[in-house]
Amino acid sequence: MQKAARALASARLLLDAGDTHGACNRAYYAMFDAARAALASEAEPEATRTDNRLIAAFGLRLIKTGRLPKELGRMLNRAEQVRLLAEYTGGAVEPQDASELLSQAGAFVRAVRDYLEGTAADPHA
Repeated sequence: MQKAARALASARLLLDAGDTHGACNRAYYAMFDAARAALASEAEPEATRTDNRLIAAFGLRLIKTGRLPKELGRMLNRAEQVRLLAEYTGGAVEPQDASELLSQAGAFVRAVRDYLEGTAADPHA
C-alpha cells in the first residue's frame, strides 16, 4: 500500500504540473498497486504479475465474491483504458478527465486500505 500511496502522490504532482498523461499513468498504478496488495493473500504472485492477470484476479476474487464493491472493479478497468489511451494510442487526455481519474484512484486506494485494515482486524475474515 505504500507503493500505491507514493504513486497517488506522484499523480497529484504531475496533474498540478499539467502532465495529464503522466498523472493518468501514476493514478492507474496507484490502483494497480492497491489491488495487488489486496490480492497478496488471495492469489499466487504469478496471478498478479501482469496488468490483465491482476485485473482478472481482482474481479474474480474480490469483486465477484462481494468482498469489495463492483464500482471498484469498474474504476480499475476504466483507469487501465485511460492509461492505454494516453500511453499507446497517442490520444489526448483532457485535464478534467485526468482529475476525475485521480479522484477515483484516491477513492480506490482508500477503499482497499479500509478493506485491508478491516480484514486484519477481523481474524475470521
